[in-house]
Amino acid sequence: MSADILLWSVTVAQAMLVAAMGCNTYRLIRGPRAQDRVLCLDAMYVSAMLLVLTIGIRTGSSVYFEAALIIAVLGFVSTVALAKFLMRGEVIE
Repeated sequence: MSADILLWSVTVAQAMLVAAMGCNTYRLIRGPRAQDRVLCLDAMYVSAMLLVLTIGIRTGSSVYFEAALIIAVLGFVSTVALAKFLMRGEVIE
């Protein structure tokens, strides 16, 4: 019984994460400013990381958890680089 509840809740979570990524894609295309687009990309990498984590929970494989860690690190670094570029106009000083 509890395995069915876990499978159902993971499926619902994945559907909501896909819907969130769809909303983020809309904001990415329609964003009036570059700051909105950077914030959208930040939300998209978090949603993608959580989607990979839910796939890892569903399959029970630890490879997905490592992939989610890599997505988190690369997403943070890219957000910092884009924010620095928007503030100063250059990434490397």
